[in-house]
Amino acid sequence: MTSNETTNERLAREFLETLSTGDLEALRPLLHADASWEATGKSIPGAGITRGRDRIIDELLAPVRGLFVPGDPKVRIQRIFSKDEWVAAETEAIGKLSNGKDYHNRYAWIIEIRDGKVFALREYMDTAYILEQLK
Repeated sequence: MTSNETTNERLAREFLETLSTGDLEALRPLLHADASWEATGKSIPGAGITRGRDRIIDELLAPVRGLFVPGDPKVRIQRIFSKDEWVAAETEAIGKLSNGKDYHNRYAWIIEIRDGKVFALREYMDTAYILEQLK
C-alpha cells in the first residue's frame, strides 16, 4: 500500500490480498450483499456472471479454488488505480493446480465499489491458458 492510495484502492487491494490467502470466509465481508462477479471467459470453470455475495463465495470461488492445491494461487498485484467508484488492477496468479501443473496467469480486474464494499467485479484472464493447464 502506498500513502497516496484512495480508500477504494485500499479496499480493492485488501480484497485481492485476501483472495490470495484462500480464506473465503475472510473475503465474504468485503463483498456487498448484492455483489456480482463476472469471469469474462466463455468456457472456463466459473465463466459468466455470478450474483450475490454467498453465491460468489460458495458456488464460484470455492469450486475454482478447489482446482488448486490448498493456499494457491497467490495473487500478486502489479498496479492499481482508480477513478471515483471504479478501481482497476493488474495482477498475476501463481500457484500449483491439484493436477500437479504449475499455474501462472495474468489478470486485469475492473472493480466497482459501493457502500464501502466490492459491488461489481469483472475479471479478465488468458482463458486458453487456463483450459490447457486443466487438461
